[in-house]
Amino acid sequence: MTNEKLTLTTDWDKTFPKSDQVDHQKVTFHNRYGITLAADMYTPKNATGKLPAIAVSGPFGAVKEQSSGIYAQTMAERGFLTIAFDPSFTGESGGQARFMASPDINTEDFQAAIDFLATQPNVDPDKLGMIGICGMGGMALNAASIDTRVKATATMTMYNMSRVNANGYFDDNDNEEDRHQLKVSLNQQRTADYQSGAYKRAGGVVDPVPADAPQFIRDYNAYYKTDRGYHARSVNSNEGWNVTGT
Repeated sequence: MTNEKLTLTTDWDKTFPKSDQVDHQKVTFHNRYGITLAADMYTPKNATGKLPAIAVSGPFGAVKEQSSGIYAQTMAERGFLTIAFDPSFTGESGGQARFMASPDINTEDFQAAIDFLATQPNVDPDKLGMIGICGMGGMALNAASIDTRVKATATMTMYNMSRVNANGYFDDNDNEEDRHQLKVSLNQQRTADYQSGAYKRAGGVVDPVPADAPQFIRDYNAYYKTDRGYHARSVNSNEGWNVTGT
């Protein structure tokens, strides 16, 4: 299988400064669904021999120019070869329709990253790991549970996206009636999307923040909607996922 041709920026457009301790390059690889993924690869300067390697992604709805890139670059400073990748349908990665998510495909994205790392000439295939941030942490654990090539997995502020999408935050909608109404709403939106020929977006992180917003909403805004973390390709920083996309 060959990678589809992606349009990748050549500019350093991260939300963090470039380290002088690592080399950086853009790379692509494909998953088993035929989707080509875009990644930033970070390699320790003057590294020799085969290196341990780590695949990094997340948070859910973020891009590799945000948190995952910081983790990847930092771990490269500590001697690992790393990649921070955009999941399918988001960022610079391929896949249609855009702004969709799937636990199966996003789990496969992590395994595809391991495929890529395991075949690099300067990587030790017996020393592969993953870092999943926030909602992508659950996807990393899914991948780790079935991929024996992965020797270590770390999650940061891990979140179960399947659970929150089904039950709401703090399981507030974990009852039969609310689940039924969610299904009704999503299926009505499917009909509307098909009629219009376009997917309705759900809206990204709340902005401005209401006075009575819980702390986690304030934290989202303080990162994704400010100079600290905003990125033009980030789902969370902009119009969010498709309503039926998660």
